[in-house]
Parts: sequence; structure tokens; C-alpha cells
Amino acid sequence: MQKDDLVYLRQMLDLARRALRLAEGKTRADYDGDEALQLALAHLLQTIGEAARKTSGDFRAVHPEIPWAAIVGMRHRVVHDYLHVDFDLVWDVVSRDLAPPGRKIEPGTRWMTRGGTGRRPATEMRM
Repeated sequence: MQKDDLVYLRQMLDLARRALRLAEGKTRADYDGDEALQLALAHLLQTIGEAARKTSGDFRAVHPEIPWAAIVGMRHRVVHDYLHVDFDLVWDVVSRDLAPPGRKIEPGTRWMTRGGTGRRPATEMRM
């Protein structure tokens, strides 16, 4: 585990919470009619993916409960296919996959703040 893994994990959680705050109380119709909201949420998902991409392979292996490939894959779709961002997918990710906030990320954060050694106790593997 690299020291920066905790920084990246916390950044992912913070960005997920920001996206949820922006979408809070919004309907799909609100989202469809608000280009700024669409772009902001796409950017936040991109940044979450970038933080996930920067975590060490060892850390990702110890935390298989976090869907690393899907998170990084979403980042790649937004960054590399920016002319054809699937804003339907962005809404689905924010409205379904990020809530409740950090459901899969927070256990890793709790474990790391106690000073992980690369292995988690079995009790920390539950969500």
C-alpha cells in the first residue's frame, strides 16, 4: 500500500458526495434540462475515476469490494470520448451507483485510518 492511496480514496469519497449533493432533489427531467449539471456530474465522475486509477495495484487487490475497473472505465469513457458522452449513463451512475454515498469506499477509509498493513482483518471485509 502506498501512502497516497488514502488520499485518493478520500478524494473519491468526497467527489461522490459532491455529485450526490448536486443531484439531490433533482429529477431526471431537471437533469435533462440543465447542461451545467450534466457537465458537472460528468466531470466529477471523471475525477473519481482518475483518483481510482492512481491507487496502487496492491491497494486495489486488498479492496476488491470497490469496483475499480468500472470506476476507471467510466473515467476513460468521459475523457476519451468527450464528444459523445453518454449523459444517460452519467445520470444512472450518479443516481444509482453512488448512493448511499461511499457505501463501498468508506470501509476502506476506516481501515486505512487505523494504519493498514496491506491485509484487512476479516471484520473489515463486510459492508
